[in-house]
Amino acid sequence: MKEIQESDHTNIIYQYLRDDAKWPHVWCSGCGNGMITSSLLRAIHQMGWKKDEVVIVSGIGCSSRLPTYVDFNTLHTTHGRAIAFATGVKLGNPDLNLIVVTGDGDGLAIGGNHFIHACRRNVNLTVILVNNYIYGMTGGQYSPTTPKGKFATTAPYGNLEPPFDPSELAKAAGATFVGRTTVYHAVQMDKLILQALQKKGFSFVEILADCPTLYGRLNRQGTPVDMINIFKEMAIPIAQASKLAPEKLQGRITTGVLWNIVRPEFCEEYDKIIQIAREKKAKMDKVEEEYLSKKRTEEVEEL
Repeated sequence: MKEIQESDHTNIIYQYLRDDAKWPHVWCSGCGNGMITSSLLRAIHQMGWKKDEVVIVSGIGCSSRLPTYVDFNTLHTTHGRAIAFATGVKLGNPDLNLIVVTGDGDGLAIGGNHFIHACRRNVNLTVILVNNYIYGMTGGQYSPTTPKGKFATTAPYGNLEPPFDPSELAKAAGATFVGRTTVYHAVQMDKLILQALQKKGFSFVEILADCPTLYGRLNRQGTPVDMINIFKEMAIPIAQASKLAPEKLQGRITTGVLWNIVRPEFCEEYDKIIQIAREKKAKMDKVEEEYLSKKRTEEVEEL
């Protein structure tokens, strides 16, 4: 694994940006997606992977614009289908390193089924879910993670529905690595993404990010700096949280490595099935050949 010096951070990022991308980017001023992109690029650099060994897949949404700007193999797919595309690519070439970048609307609403079943299968890929509590690109509708009572363009009197907890959902569905952080915690974000990339199996990192243009404005959360400071106040490390009573954790966000287990990886299990099928076919071919040989011998003797 490569080490990164503090002075190298900016130079590293420029190594992995596309020169021919449409600049400037589409993200709003103060949006957390830029910080997440930088963190992901530093983690990939530390892994020492060549550009052609990396595939980044996204669906539709603000965060899903990320592959447009980075110089790897990239797929910008249909809404909610990023994990399904990534699974197909991984099964086609297990040597590639697959990373999915998705948002709370893309990954948990339209793509919700793909998400839970990929966790269950334990496909060897990393999903980075940018959770900004809202559909930012399509106008500010409430999403599966919008907190109850918060406002969106489709919830002008407050959201009635309880939100998903994406990290708990990933754990329950079978993911082998689950981490959570916020865009305020840049150092922790680098470490969690790096750990997720190193993990064999389905790894998941939830990153809470600010959307100052819609969620922040509709819920009167102030400037982007104010919003990021809210994350700072809400976040509590998992080790510290484990010592507190549940009532003390109301309104807080646990961060860090929330789950890390070992389970059989899907591509390796799939290869075993292929081997079993090939061995069975070879046996059947041998039986058939012996039968046909015996039949031919009997026919010759009859003549």
